[in-house]
Amino acid sequence: MVSRNLEVYCDESSLENLFKDNKSGYIVIGGIWLDKKDHKIVKKEIDHLKRKHSIGGEFKWNKVSYSRKQFYFEILDYFFGNRKIRFRCIVVNTKKVNTEKYHNSDNELGFYKFYFNLLDKWCMSNDNYYIYLDYKSNKDNNRLPKLKEILNYVSEGEIIDVLPIRSEESVFIQLADLLSGVVSFHFNNNDVKDNTKYEFKKRLEEHIGESIKSSPSSEKKFNVFQIRLNENV
Repeated sequence: MVSRNLEVYCDESSLENLFKDNKSGYIVIGGIWLDKKDHKIVKKEIDHLKRKHSIGGEFKWNKVSYSRKQFYFEILDYFFGNRKIRFRCIVVNTKKVNTEKYHNSDNELGFYKFYFNLLDKWCMSNDNYYIYLDYKSNKDNNRLPKLKEILNYVSEGEIIDVLPIRSEESVFIQLADLLSGVVSFHFNNNDVKDNTKYEFKKRLEEHIGESIKSSPSSEKKFNVFQIRLNENV
C-alpha cells in the first residue's frame, strides 16, 4: 500500500475557558486534514474566493459578520463540496477538567494532552503526517517536540513534523479557526439565535443534516469528538 503524505492544520477556540481559575464552558481544538498533493489547488481555490469577496487579510470565526455573510457562507459551502479536505475537532467541558490532579497543576500541559486526543486516532497506519499548529507562546518550549514524540510512539502513522505556523500565513489554519469557532459557538452560546454567526451555524447544520453534536467514528468529513471525561478528570 502506497503511503500518503497528509497535512493537518490546527487551531482552537475559547481556550480562555481552560485557563480561567474558575473553569467553565467548553474549549474546541480542531484540524483540517488534506493530502499534501492537493495543497496547492485547494489553496488556490480558497484564495480565489477571498479575492471574489475582497477579503484582503485573514478570515476567521471572530470576523463572521453580516457584511461578510456571503463570503463565509460560500467558504462553508466550498468546504462541504470538496472531498479533498476534512475537519475533526475535540470538544472539552472544562468544568470536568481537574488540572491539579491529572495535569500537574499545569493548564498548558492539559491543553496539549487534548491536542494528542484530537490527532491520535486520525493518524492512520502507513501514512506520513505533517502537522501544523497555530503559533502560540508556550511557557515550556518543548511542548511541540514532546507532542511529536508521543504521537510517534502511540499512533499508527509516521509523524514527520509538528510545527507552529502563524495563522496569517495559512488559509488552512484560518479554515480550522472558522470551523472550530462555530462548534464552540454551538456549545458555549446555544441560546444566541439572532445574528450572522447563528445563521452560519444553521447553514452548517443543513450540510450535516443534524444539529452539531458528537459524531460516530465513521464520520470522516466533519467529525466532532466530545470527549467524555469523568467528573473532575
